[in-house]
Amino acid sequence: MTTSPQHPWERAERLDAGRMTDAVHAGTGVRLVVEGPCPGGEVGAAYVRWPDGHRSVLKWRPDTRLEALRAGPLAVCEALRDQGCPCPSTELALQVGGGVVLVQELLPGTPPESLDHHGLDQALALNESQAGLLAGRADIPSVHLYLLDDGPGYCLHEPLRLHSPRSAALERRVRSVGAGHPPRLAGDDAVHQDFHHGNLLAVDGTVTGVIDWDGAGRGDRRFDLVTLRFGLHAREQAPGVVGRLDDILDALPDDVLRPCWAHMSLRMTDWAIRHFAPGDVEHWLDLAERRL
Repeated sequence: MTTSPQHPWERAERLDAGRMTDAVHAGTGVRLVVEGPCPGGEVGAAYVRWPDGHRSVLKWRPDTRLEALRAGPLAVCEALRDQGCPCPSTELALQVGGGVVLVQELLPGTPPESLDHHGLDQALALNESQAGLLAGRADIPSVHLYLLDDGPGYCLHEPLRLHSPRSAALERRVRSVGAGHPPRLAGDDAVHQDFHHGNLLAVDGTVTGVIDWDGAGRGDRRFDLVTLRFGLHAREQAPGVVGRLDDILDALPDDVLRPCWAHMSLRMTDWAIRHFAPGDVEHWLDLAERRL
């Protein structure tokens, strides 16, 4: 078997802010001025200024059709904003080649470097507020787990099969879970799909916004708690925070926790193989194997 540095894995296309603002100008006539990159993120985002002077966030969603984005994630955000959830409005959306350029509202605050107990309390409250918000909205697609097939640029199975015996064994367990569970999440909750503290904005410890809803859909909000647990694994957190969240996950029904954990295990291990160093792959395998 090969290791990730020896295989030319395709990487996610990162935001080229200059090229995308040129595309926005060509497609809409609006000239946005790039002010600089936003911190964090795997694909990238940039601060931009409109001709009237107000500032926004420029984002890039590769491997996406605008119609699908409007029917799914953007519709979820509209429903959330109607209920008072602090998620950004979308000010402009444009198809550029195989991806979508988004210009979204700039919310106050910055992502916390780690999550303390007060931050976890707020994250859990936000998650609870997503319950049942999409009841009657069967038009919004449910979240696909990709346990048996590849996702659109993420959750790819082949990198795990070829990287190492350890990752290949994990991929087999992921497929085994997929064979015993539905391919999509059940439920009518709003699901963020990338809910971790890096996508929370806060001012003086108070959460002021939740960003990066580009993969949002309908399903079971408890999926986001599993995502949050994987997010906490990225770096050291305040004492006791991870244990509290683990206790919450321990209480979830197996038919909820297991497929969600399998999805995140596949997603993070695949991403690490294609984008990070081999040591990072082992880091995510360590977490994946705790419950799978």
